[in-house]
Amino acid sequence: MPVKPNLLRAILRAVVTGASPYGIPVTAKFRMGIHDELLTFIRTGQIAEEEGVAAIALHARTAQQHYAGTANWDAIAELKAAVTGIPVLGNGDIWEAADALKMVEHTNCDGVVIGRGCLGRPWLFGHLVAAFNGEPVPESPPLGFVGQQMADHCRLLAEHLGEDHAVRDFRKHTSWYLTGYPVGGEARGNFSKINSIAELDHLIAALDPTLVVVPGGERIRRGHTNGPIRVILPEGYLDNLDDATPPDDGHVMALSGG
Repeated sequence: MPVKPNLLRAILRAVVTGASPYGIPVTAKFRMGIHDELLTFIRTGQIAEEEGVAAIALHARTAQQHYAGTANWDAIAELKAAVTGIPVLGNGDIWEAADALKMVEHTNCDGVVIGRGCLGRPWLFGHLVAAFNGEPVPESPPLGFVGQQMADHCRLLAEHLGEDHAVRDFRKHTSWYLTGYPVGGEARGNFSKINSIAELDHLIAALDPTLVVVPGGERIRRGHTNGPIRVILPEGYLDNLDDATPPDDGHVMALSGG
């Protein structure tokens, strides 16, 4: 939507208007643009501010870039300089608390948004609180603590989804939790095939609780790593960027720009 400013404005205005009676703040997160030749993030941020959005966040990559390469923190700084009336948050390549401090220093942004960095590392948020408060940042926890978090996470998920669905969904999380810990390929494979919480508990019990993350293990990328990609848009979508008419075909609405 950001590539069509009038359509974007109409959508944001409708959402803010609809949420206002309930006292619900509306926030917006967006990328730099479609590709390097079609950047939209500055105008998108300005429109969001004009239409009453409470805060904005920039994932400092293009849709085409997807998750490849490094996030362009300079773009966050540009957005912060252009949008001064609402908080501007930065997103992209924050793997450790120190990264968040570096981003704020580099861009002057008002805060950070964490994506892939917290997958399998929910304690990262506690590390961020410590860092921003000027307190010592704890070391990554030993595997015994990680195992307990895995067990708790899966049980909470089961309360929401039911055990069968939860366990199948949690398989991918086991890989993220174990990233950086030298548990071996066989153990990782066994975790990826769990069929019950009892089986998860059995595998966790077999882990060495004293194991610690390998040097640099926190920075091993997790989640999506693919890109660049081909961005697919509806036919003729870029012919008239001033058009405020939303796509109305189901197959078109299902397309994703990355």
